[in-house]
Amino acid sequence: MERTKADTAPRAERAQAPDVASAGGSAAAGGFPYGAADEERRRAVRRMKTLATGLLLAVALVYALAKWAGASGAGGWTGFVAAAAEAGMVGALADWFAVTALFKRPMGLPIPHTAIIPTKKDQLGQSLGDFVGENFLSGEVVRHRLRSVGIGRRVGGWLAEPKNADRVTAELSTALRGALTVLRDSDVQAVVGEAITRRANAQEIAPGIGTMLEKIVAEGGHKRVVDLVISRAHDWLVEHGDSVMSAVSGGAPGWTPRFVDRKVGDRVYKELMRFVTEMRDMPEHPARGAIDRFLRDFAGDLQSDAETRAKVERLKSEVLGRGEVQDLIASAWGSVRAMIVAAAEDERSELRLRVRAGLLSLGRRLAAEERLQDKVDGWLEGAAVYVVTTYQSEITSLITDTVAGWDAEHTSKKIEAHIGRDLQFIRINGTVVGALAGLAIYAVSQAFGG
Repeated sequence: MERTKADTAPRAERAQAPDVASAGGSAAAGGFPYGAADEERRRAVRRMKTLATGLLLAVALVYALAKWAGASGAGGWTGFVAAAAEAGMVGALADWFAVTALFKRPMGLPIPHTAIIPTKKDQLGQSLGDFVGENFLSGEVVRHRLRSVGIGRRVGGWLAEPKNADRVTAELSTALRGALTVLRDSDVQAVVGEAITRRANAQEIAPGIGTMLEKIVAEGGHKRVVDLVISRAHDWLVEHGDSVMSAVSGGAPGWTPRFVDRKVGDRVYKELMRFVTEMRDMPEHPARGAIDRFLRDFAGDLQSDAETRAKVERLKSEVLGRGEVQDLIASAWGSVRAMIVAAAEDERSELRLRVRAGLLSLGRRLAAEERLQDKVDGWLEGAAVYVVTTYQSEITSLITDTVAGWDAEHTSKKIEAHIGRDLQFIRINGTVVGALAGLAIYAVSQAFGG
């Protein structure tokens, strides 16, 4: 039978491993971090081994003395002591073999089914992975466990506390700032610009504009704009009367007398002033009605006239294609980003106050409303079940692959360091129980005729 790596490794190399671990403090061995705590456990195991072996030697000495005393005629009591000591030795040796066989071959002998951990490490890892998959990563187990926890109610009670809502708000603000810092402005601007342009080109805007304009005219919302335009036109005419009269005079034929040109210019200016003033002061002026009719007709053309709609689409494409418009769309991201970052950093900003209020409201509702709790629990259960059922093999393979990557010798040492002290108690218990059993058997045999 082939000897294990633990048996064939040079003694000097095996003896050096604990020294390296204790000197380095956290040296990695066989995939394990091996530190001072592990070395202390190994020392405790060695102390318990010494105690168990000492107890075995003690009962062996008692056995020898009892036999010598019996041969010397010390009395019948020596038979009882010898029987107890003999059975204690048998129990101690049997348990020593069983404990030792877990980690290595007893006395280096190639006995079948020994050195179980080093030789069966991969099978143990596979069994552990299968056990975890069947008993911890099944859909029913996960769903039942999450339902019994009542995550929705607990989260609601936790969020309903103002200090916890403040903490979550601060963490969200930090995460938001971090995400905005990582994003490259040029990339985001390109994406935003492309998205807006593509969406605008794909959507015909004329019917929507026509519907909106029709509604505005029907409700009289355009009248304020008309009032503003007329008022500004009146003020401009008052301020630039000389320019209007000069423009009219300058456009007259050269053969007309100058005083006639001035008279005509003055007359045209006065008529313009009268017309604009009447439009400004008379809500029912015929020109205002003409504007209303024009806007209503234009709104109808935007919705139903193919030629008008085509002209609007061409104008839209021309406007979107201009570099200034693209720069404006791209620069909008910088303004939005700066606004969000500033709001996230300011503890009294409207953004953070609204987020905090929303978290508190959500927490109170989750803590009080069973229907909302059931809905949240259902979402979480569904998500968790999907993850464990979809990726069960990947999760369990993490266990099996990790165990398979461990060095057999160091795996055995690591496990022995953690449970070896308790295993040495088995040897001690075996010695004691064996001695008591041997004493009982000898006593019964003597009682029934020796």
